[in-house]
Amino acid sequence: MQCTIRKLATLVFMVSTLALPVLADTITVKGSTTNLPIAQLTAEEFNAIRPDIVISVQGGGSGTGIAAIIDGTADIGNTSRFMRVSEWSNAVAKGVLPYNWYIANDGLAVVVHPSNPVQELTFTQIQGMYAGTITNWSQVGGPDLRLVVVSRDTASGTFGSFKDLVLDGAEVTAPGALFQPSTAAVEGTVAATPGAIGYIGLGYLNPRVRALAVARTEAGPFVLPSIDNVVAGQYAISRPLFMITNDFPTGAVLDYINFILSDAGQRLVLETGYVPVRVLTR
Repeated sequence: MQCTIRKLATLVFMVSTLALPVLADTITVKGSTTNLPIAQLTAEEFNAIRPDIVISVQGGGSGTGIAAIIDGTADIGNTSRFMRVSEWSNAVAKGVLPYNWYIANDGLAVVVHPSNPVQELTFTQIQGMYAGTITNWSQVGGPDLRLVVVSRDTASGTFGSFKDLVLDGAEVTAPGALFQPSTAAVEGTVAATPGAIGYIGLGYLNPRVRALAVARTEAGPFVLPSIDNVVAGQYAISRPLFMITNDFPTGAVLDYINFILSDAGQRLVLETGYVPVRVLTR
């Protein structure tokens, strides 16, 4: 009798064990809102292939992504800029070795409301707008319309790139400038404001805003932001995009990054409106 009860208990335990769900590996990704469309789409497609791996994707900006790697609160930190020396020093002091994965390229598009007739701007004109010396669109050949300066917050990697590539290292000092917490917020503000100017990544371009052709000087050439122009090296406001890990990863994290760098992953980069890091095979 005891033997029968023991066998029955063993059988119940085996059945209940088989009924338990298989715990999936979880990858946490935080950081740049520029990288966000890439991370979201590749995470979705990767999970369809590997349902045993769950990927949690969050925004917050490049500074947030880098800090998350340093503090150990994320497996992958998204960033649209290079790490600062102070961030490297902080990481090393905490025993963290940041490993930068070059996943895509981007072109920062200078955008206006679709009703604005201005088609092109020089870097000098853009600098004047963000410095507050140009306050009306009539000063650059446009209508008599008050200029509304829209920028990313100063902790953003997109702001850092725009500051370095366009503003010649200067801060945004235009009175009343609107600082937004995400690229989507910049796009939304420009789309709702006829006098606005802002800057967004290629992946956020849509008919609600219109991109301007830009040139370093009045002599030109004035070039529109596009995948082809970034690839050809003709668009002046271009930058690399990164994912950062603590040291060289293993397991699920490495599998996910390898997927992003594969032909399938790089085609998804292209699908989001960004530029792959290499020529894709057919």
